[in-house]
Amino acid sequence: MKVLVLGAGNVGRAIAWDLKDEFEVHVGDVSDERLRAVSEFATPVRVDASKFEELVETIKEFELVVGALPGRFGYRAVRAAIEARTDMVDVSFMPENPLTLRDEAEKAQVTVIFDAGFAPGLSHMLMGRIWQEMDELREGYIYVGGLPKEPRPPLYYRITWSPKDLIEEYTRPARVIRNGEITSVDPFERIERVTVGDFEFEAFISDGLRSLLESVRAEGLEEWTLRWPGHLEKMRVLRELGFFRPEYVDKTLEVITPLMTYESPDFSIMQVFGRGTIDGEPKEIGYLLYDEEKGGFTSMSRVTGFTAAIVARLVAEQNCIYGVIPPEILGMRIDTFTRITGELADRGIRLERWENAPPGDS
Repeated sequence: MKVLVLGAGNVGRAIAWDLKDEFEVHVGDVSDERLRAVSEFATPVRVDASKFEELVETIKEFELVVGALPGRFGYRAVRAAIEARTDMVDVSFMPENPLTLRDEAEKAQVTVIFDAGFAPGLSHMLMGRIWQEMDELREGYIYVGGLPKEPRPPLYYRITWSPKDLIEEYTRPARVIRNGEITSVDPFERIERVTVGDFEFEAFISDGLRSLLESVRAEGLEEWTLRWPGHLEKMRVLRELGFFRPEYVDKTLEVITPLMTYESPDFSIMQVFGRGTIDGEPKEIGYLLYDEEKGGFTSMSRVTGFTAAIVARLVAEQNCIYGVIPPEILGMRIDTFTRITGELADRGIRLERWENAPPGDS
């Protein structure tokens, strides 16, 4: 099967590497430099994702496409795949709602699984599994972060993905469920200190629930993103001073991106848990994931790219129905959930399930 990976960045490279032994893998990007970096294990294809018709014609040559583009190109890429009648798995953090393309995908007999990375993605699959196991889910929480093992001042963060998408997390209103209703809050309405695993972090509410807002019924549902202490207050000040406004963000990134670009191994950590009832009894079910950089790939590219590659195999095997499918559906199905988590374990990504008390709690 001919597979096109759109985007030759860290995540796209991990996806292509993971698929290379089973598929004829091509990688599309506008950057010749990034394409050279993947040429050892994939066929480079120069394509400009900002040009819709060019994108459609390129995708038509493939049987499956995996999107690993910055969020601003994600919705366009999904539309192009549907027009090309090519199945797609996508990890871009697009601001648009891909579920609006559901009818078009069904009519074209195309399968699209969006948000199929780490968070959103695996986070949704874990929450979907918890929701499926509960008779009633009262509240659910996602705590997730991709962080440097060696946080350096002044910002205590290392960029391992799209800088513009990073800023989006701090500026986009975060949708949550409170008292059974969907509401939007300021990501910086409060900054909290939290303990996840063996670490102490700062956390802020992020707009990562997305399709979970519609598919999981609960009185409360929130996603919190983790950072090392010292980062969030500085980013809040920059936002309040206007440095993240659209007309200034490029200049701002010119200044702060070098401060967050340095050599340090990264790690990924995520805790997803829900509280509710099973057989009338109170129950808490949770998962704790931990991964570190290894094998020449950042941890963030591993947990995002390898998850997408495993989901791509499911689509290639025609294990999914036509239409636009949110990732939590894969968690609600025990067969696909077991397949995905098992293959992640095979790649050295640790995932531990717990009931009533997280690992390490007394």
